[in-house]
Amino acid sequence: MAQTQNIRNFCIIAHIDHGKSTLADRLIQKAKLVDDRNFKDQILDNMDIERERGITIKSQAVTIPYTAADGTEYILNLVDTPGHVDFSYEVSRAINSCEGALLLVDATQGVQAQTLSNMYLALEHNLEIVPVINKIDMPAADVPRIKKQIDKDLGLDSESALLVSARQGTGIDELFEAIVRHIPSPKGNPSSQLRALIFDCHYDPYRGVVVHLRLFDGKIKKGMKILFFSNNSVYEVETAGVFKLALVETDELSAGDVGYIIAGIKTVSDVRVGDTVTGADNPCTAALPGFREIKPVVFSSIYPVDSNDYEELRSSMEKLKLNDASLVFEKDSSAALGFGFRCGFLGLLHLEVIQERLEREFDQSVIFTAPSVKYKVHLRGGEELFIDNPMEYPDEGKIESAQEPYIRASVITPTDYLGNIMTLCLEKRGVQTNMTYLDEKRVELIYDMPLAEVLFDFYDRLKSISRGYASFDYDISGYKPTELAKLDILLNGKAVDALSQLVFKGNAYERARKVCERLRDEIPRQQFKIPIQGSIGSHIIARETVNALRKDVLAKCYGGDITRKRKLLEKQKEGKKRMKMVGDVELPQSAFLAVLKSRDE
Repeated sequence: MAQTQNIRNFCIIAHIDHGKSTLADRLIQKAKLVDDRNFKDQILDNMDIERERGITIKSQAVTIPYTAADGTEYILNLVDTPGHVDFSYEVSRAINSCEGALLLVDATQGVQAQTLSNMYLALEHNLEIVPVINKIDMPAADVPRIKKQIDKDLGLDSESALLVSARQGTGIDELFEAIVRHIPSPKGNPSSQLRALIFDCHYDPYRGVVVHLRLFDGKIKKGMKILFFSNNSVYEVETAGVFKLALVETDELSAGDVGYIIAGIKTVSDVRVGDTVTGADNPCTAALPGFREIKPVVFSSIYPVDSNDYEELRSSMEKLKLNDASLVFEKDSSAALGFGFRCGFLGLLHLEVIQERLEREFDQSVIFTAPSVKYKVHLRGGEELFIDNPMEYPDEGKIESAQEPYIRASVITPTDYLGNIMTLCLEKRGVQTNMTYLDEKRVELIYDMPLAEVLFDFYDRLKSISRGYASFDYDISGYKPTELAKLDILLNGKAVDALSQLVFKGNAYERARKVCERLRDEIPRQQFKIPIQGSIGSHIIARETVNALRKDVLAKCYGGDITRKRKLLEKQKEGKKRMKMVGDVELPQSAFLAVLKSRDE
């Protein structure tokens, strides 16, 4: 492997859709890691979902060999990161394994909310930041305006900003030279005790867990015994290597390197992202500082469609957690759906992605319950409970007060869309705390807003109102008092626990009406009428009815006396009454999914 001074570890950070994956494509093409025949766009995005949606979900590492203008050979370890607010945990992991970051700013859109929050994240870890202005080939590009924003909003030197067009490949050579010149080489001693940080993993059905590492000190080679710091499990390294799109085996990994090891790890729970790997014979005394603690904000339960698939779902969830450390889950059960898992997600997009990955990568048929946030409930006896599951909600009579999580939301928008965005924030119970004009065309709005209101469709509506130009970022700010209610959905007079939701009382009627309407369209008609009701306690606040299928019992009557027809109709009526008494309603999977969608689509 290269000398430490010839290694550069860097990541690309930016707001969503500012061209990170395209820039990574150009760097890889320039280094000839892949020939033109096998090249495809978004080459580091190896999941179908990433390609379809045009977003990066997983941070991916790749080792790029580069010969500088002065003839020195370098090893550049690039970690491509996501831009969406739901995957900021992936960004924090990538940043932890690098010494420098390319901060990408779109030449047409400028500095956005995630640009700022990702930059602060990089500064917290003392990374060297290289500003890069991308998309300079676009007709709407305004480089002088963007340079002013870099100076004013980011406090970086705009004169050192590199001008590139990732799509056309302009300025890539200068970018390579800037990486080598400005980003510091990793510090670390190859001859001291092994200390390596696990920043990611994935599961290979034939070889077990593949562990992605950044080495800070020491060396790893084949045959060496290693120790995981968190649980003291010992394994023998079978293979070590680097990422060059495929996994490429090397003799050893040493301080400063980013690579992978395979050690026949079949027990998935032994490996934890953020853990320290050290030598079993000569272990280090202290673990490396791990990543920041995961704080899931959205909670939902997952159940297998067929209850016999529970064990299979459990092993799929464990393998998925290897590759997505921000997923949190524990066992759960429901009267309607059987055994499943209560899961914590970083946002609604994260929930959607997990659902799609379970279905595509692990071939699981699953049902998700309506998402919820974690509420704080004060009982009359002085006890305090944290509740994210409607099934755990205590009796109304026992509750003294309730609080819900609030966020500090930052929206950066062109002034043209200001009025509509303020209306949207007010509708979502937001309270404006600040408004700053960043320049003559852009304004930053700061709102205190309940997290539950942002969960469902806030992000989509913000994008459609502003034609994609407004950007959004948030931090959890604490708990504030709220009027909380448990909304139950009754089918044929019976409550379906999997459809219950915790809602703000002021929105309960609207939410109940929408859920009832959706279920009416999804539930197949039976031989008897099915009432669908939304209730808070014993108080019914919404109702829809699925009409009965009426079999034509008079079809065989041609003419004749009316009493004969009446007799047949009375007989049918009696049969329906009896059927209704014993009739149970089957809920299709689509009904659960329909409830999740909060607006008419």
